[in-house]
Amino acid sequence: MSEKLTSREENYSQWYQDLVIKADLAENSAVRGCMVIKPYGYAIWEKMQQELDRRFKETGHVNAYFPLFIPKSFFSKEASHVEGFAKECAVVTHYRLKNDPNGGGIIVDEEAKLEEELIVRPTSETIIWHTYRGWIESYRDLPILVNQWANVVRWEMRTRLFLRTAEFLWQEGHTAHATAEDAVEETVKMLNVYADFAENILAIPVVKGMKSPNERFAGAIDTYCIEALMQDGKALQAGTSHFLGQNFAKAFDVKFTTKEGKREYVWATSWGVSTRLMGALVMAHSDDLGLVLPPRLAPIQVVIVPIFKSEQQLYAINEKVAELKKALEKKGISVKYDNRDTYKPGWKFAEYELKGVPVRIAIGPRDLENGTVEVARRDTQEKAVYQMTDLHIKVEHLLEQIQENIYRKALDFREEKTYRADSWEEFLDILDNKGGFVYAHWDGTTETEVKIKEFSKATIRCIPLDNQPEDGKCILTGNPSGQRVLFARAY
Repeated sequence: MSEKLTSREENYSQWYQDLVIKADLAENSAVRGCMVIKPYGYAIWEKMQQELDRRFKETGHVNAYFPLFIPKSFFSKEASHVEGFAKECAVVTHYRLKNDPNGGGIIVDEEAKLEEELIVRPTSETIIWHTYRGWIESYRDLPILVNQWANVVRWEMRTRLFLRTAEFLWQEGHTAHATAEDAVEETVKMLNVYADFAENILAIPVVKGMKSPNERFAGAIDTYCIEALMQDGKALQAGTSHFLGQNFAKAFDVKFTTKEGKREYVWATSWGVSTRLMGALVMAHSDDLGLVLPPRLAPIQVVIVPIFKSEQQLYAINEKVAELKKALEKKGISVKYDNRDTYKPGWKFAEYELKGVPVRIAIGPRDLENGTVEVARRDTQEKAVYQMTDLHIKVEHLLEQIQENIYRKALDFREEKTYRADSWEEFLDILDNKGGFVYAHWDGTTETEVKIKEFSKATIRCIPLDNQPEDGKCILTGNPSGQRVLFARAY
């Protein structure tokens, strides 16, 4: 199975495409630019959802749902927002079909044209802030801390499974506050929630920072982000959190009465992550043999494969495995016992290697006699013999070791691929021949930022939050700069 994968060195893009499809994560659909998320891929996404949803609720947020369709007029109320999304919007113009009287099949009924076109949700700020106008009257109604799990549509022309599709799944938080300080605190809090999730669940180290004005979300005052580095040296934005100021409150006339009796506009945030994290998970950890899944996200954490030659042997193994499986599951470990007799053990080993199952246990007649099993870990390919008596304890510890090792490997890679450039020539040399994150000086102007992107295909990924002041000269213009920013070519 895994031999059919294109190697990363040969063609990284094709390797990614092969792996997503062959590991049963997703496939292209009949609708151009859209995907079918298959059960194994969706099981991973569900674990992401569960982990994030728990974190959201621990920080006081509740879930709600808002319409998929947004009146076109809503988008014209916030000028920068409509400008940012106009080219990606799918528009509903009619509400009925009919049979073609000329025998041409089903056609749009021209008499069923909508009075106002509807936009298929690319993001929900407009419809939500229109709704909040009816929810907010006084300071007693604040804060509103709402999250939505939904799908969105952004009409992409060049698509790639999980990384960029016309329709994708995500969550979007939308909160309303009485003061700017409360809104900024919320924005940073949710950025930290995302960073904690990325590092402790996805095992992906991230850089926390703020987007440049040119890269910030349409309609935001400030956009915070987490940036991750993939194995091909390209960056991937893994999550964003936006301080929206009062822009949407003013656009939809959302005011509240303060404790002092004054009428003021509400302060807003929005934040989100999407199924793009599935792509990050694949590209950050996997190898030429298949997926490498962090145990905390793996739908199957342990697979047990019996090795037998007769029904009698299988019967004896089945009895012992039932006992072992029960002990592991009591530890909260998800276990699959694959005793199908239609596939040989070697085929099963390759299948679960391809699917990134963290731990594989093989058990045969001789193991029953010795009271042992062979345990293989996916991340390092190492094998060891464990005693059955304390298998559940050792496997629990092993899963934690694998989680930590996967993170450490990704962190070591990022550190190895992080550079500082002090000249334009050095900057281009790193991007062209090494890849990775590049800390370099920028003069702070949008004009220079656009030129750097045009000349190098690299963008400012973020202005890191832990930045230290450092006097220098912009790599392109030579103008004064007071700090380095993070550049990379990106997905």
